[in-house]
Amino acid sequence: MALHIVLVEPEIPPNTGNIARTCAATNTVLHLVEPLGFSIDEKAVKRAGLDYWPFVKLEVHESLDAFMEKYGDRNLYLATTKGGHVYTEVQFQDEDMILFGKETAGLPKDFIAAHEDCAIRIPMSADTRLRSLNLSNCANIIIFEALRQLDFPGLK
Repeated sequence: MALHIVLVEPEIPPNTGNIARTCAATNTVLHLVEPLGFSIDEKAVKRAGLDYWPFVKLEVHESLDAFMEKYGDRNLYLATTKGGHVYTEVQFQDEDMILFGKETAGLPKDFIAAHEDCAIRIPMSADTRLRSLNLSNCANIIIFEALRQLDFPGLK
């Protein structure tokens, strides 16, 4: 039993590191969709002090198309400020895949449009000075809601 977090073209290493740490701590599978804005080779990971990295269940995909070819038949949720459903309205299930876009642009607009029925959002202030919450905060909010609904499988 596992949830899957998919980061599409992440750009900021600390965000991905924070999400990877949460994934390791919750038995959540992490998918990284290239291109990445940083290196995850062994040397870079050690230099960043990511001692939990060996515990991350990680898959790297060469593109969003490659990811969709492999997992497009799965239950997908697109986390986006443009989502039509609040994330708490979803009834998360085992093996669900939650996709997040890159920090500067989010998920591609055409991809969201093609999957608008599964686009979810975290409620936020209408204050236009606030663009969105930090990526790692958003991932944690949604991961823990999904895990709560599933009664925290395998966690104590």
